[in-house]
Amino acid sequence: MTPEFYMREALALAREAAEAGEAPVGAVVVDPEGRIVGRGRNRTEERDATAHAELEAIRDASRTLGRWRLDGCALYVTLEPCPMCAGAVYNARLAELRYGARDPRAGACGGLFNLFLEPLDRKIKVYGGVLAPECREVLTEFFRGRR
Repeated sequence: MTPEFYMREALALAREAAEAGEAPVGAVVVDPEGRIVGRGRNRTEERDATAHAELEAIRDASRTLGRWRLDGCALYVTLEPCPMCAGAVYNARLAELRYGARDPRAGACGGLFNLFLEPLDRKIKVYGGVLAPECREVLTEFFRGRR
């Protein structure tokens, strides 16, 4: 499977979030064999500030795999992670992060600052811009309807 395939899966979750009145962000965790083992979408409007798509996907992957260490796994998310979610990527020991749209307001992977350039004891491969136009469009459409 290609990075675009996995990002399309995350985009479907982002659209699901938008339909539920949530900021349209979706995420999937993929194991080293290419299987999607975790799925998540924003659920913060359900009264949980920590219910970001990335955390939901990491929690789901941990349940699926029966462990908190997600060594060798990759996270695909439609929007560049915030500081909280970037920290979760690091702490879950994910090997790779791929995101769609950059977030200049709160992105912690280069948009506002880059956590992964700090002298951490583990390196995580970070790739931005996967299906970025589509990921931005979902966000733009949602917020256009809100303003």
